[in-house]
Amino acid sequence: MLRDIRAELTKQVRRPASWLLLAVAVVLSLTFGYAVPYAGLSGAATGPPGADRGLAAMLPDAFVGSALGGLPIFVGALALIFGVLVAGSEYGYGTWKTVLVQHPSRAAVYGAKLVTVAVAALAVVLALFAATAGASALVASLQDQPLSWPPLTEVLRGLGAGWLVTTMWGTLGVLLAIGLRSVALPIGLGLVWLLAVQNLLSSIAAPLLDWVAQLQKGLPGPNAGALAAAFGAQAPGVEQIVGSGQATAVLAAYLVGFGVLGGWLLHRRDIA
Repeated sequence: MLRDIRAELTKQVRRPASWLLLAVAVVLSLTFGYAVPYAGLSGAATGPPGADRGLAAMLPDAFVGSALGGLPIFVGALALIFGVLVAGSEYGYGTWKTVLVQHPSRAAVYGAKLVTVAVAALAVVLALFAATAGASALVASLQDQPLSWPPLTEVLRGLGAGWLVTTMWGTLGVLLAIGLRSVALPIGLGLVWLLAVQNLLSSIAAPLLDWVAQLQKGLPGPNAGALAAAFGAQAPGVEQIVGSGQATAVLAAYLVGFGVLGGWLLHRRDIA
């Protein structure tokens, strides 16, 4: 399986789309986490209510929350797209048969894809932490604020939380790609859910229907937002509707469930 993992990682590293998704995640996080709020703070621009998060949210001691703020929605959507590309491209290019006739079992190939998604998720989270740490240090320098960093334990816990959320979304992308045997439709459905449906549920349905508000506590998006909120994140889709412990357990359950279901579908169904 190590050979399968190396092959899969090499393939994704050489794919320009992988680097593009990483760049978009970093740029969006810096734009909406620092550039826009700082412009509003300085009076250089005006935005919608809530655009100015305040100086405290942009300083080094709050960079962990800033790094995690985009994971429930737009960074999660990019992770889902990556997961779809990892598995769905095999259907688009018709390469499943070429891979499987060489020697590896379906389980080994599938496991390599999940490991690749997890490694890529860790790389994204590390890049976000590095970028937001640098941006927060720049803001502190511009505003003559002290460089007060959070404890190392909080940073490590934030890294673990971000890795869990990002890997969960990427694994969902793998599941959708295998379930629908394509690339375009899984990406479309995943984006509709992440960017539209879960926002409509939280902003429109949940305040009106109590059962929807309770249902939210078991969905992946709201739990991802709750986990990010536990680290001080302030962004759309981030609300501490449950505790961090419950959010972690729910997200871990979704991660395992998505992974197991995707492997079962790949094992049981015809590749063609």
